[in-house]
Amino acid sequence: MRAICRAAGVNSASVNYYFGDKQRLYIETVKRARQLRMQQVPMPTLDRQTAPATRLRIFVHTMLSRMTGVGEEPWQSRLMIREFLNPSGACQEVVEQHFRPEFNLLLAILDELLPVPVSPHVRQQLAFSVVGQCLFYRVAREAVAFLVPAEEREAHYSLDVLADHITSVTLGAVGRPVCVPDVGARGTGGLAE
Repeated sequence: MRAICRAAGVNSASVNYYFGDKQRLYIETVKRARQLRMQQVPMPTLDRQTAPATRLRIFVHTMLSRMTGVGEEPWQSRLMIREFLNPSGACQEVVEQHFRPEFNLLLAILDELLPVPVSPHVRQQLAFSVVGQCLFYRVAREAVAFLVPAEEREAHYSLDVLADHITSVTLGAVGRPVCVPDVGARGTGGLAE
């Protein structure tokens, strides 16, 4: 704690004054890392007038952008991965404040895509499958680099291509026709329904 305060150029008593204790400082640091990432790559407003498959693709593209670390400071990524591998009290606060609202948004999109109502656990598992596919390209980045030659990665593993792929796989899983992508500006376009 003294080293952190020394690096920040503040008195060590300021931790207790502003945060209460070391644990609260850590929790606030994790929350700040997530807030910074959400500011760097905000979730676009997903208008319900937009086709659900298009909203799913925009959602997936945003998640991939956040998870793959484009424009991210290395400390943010390392801290978030560490927190989710070895959760502390920060994990629950980040999930409730930041992840749950977007998870609920994903569930709502999936509800529109599913041909019939399904039980909550099936919807949640499908949503976790979407998240897991995005997360794979973050945590297995080096393995993908070993398995796939650089020229193939450049041609077939961009954020837009991966967003199209994950969206198509998800649409197939819910029994929807897999659509031809119609990628708009900045990679947040949609899929033609």
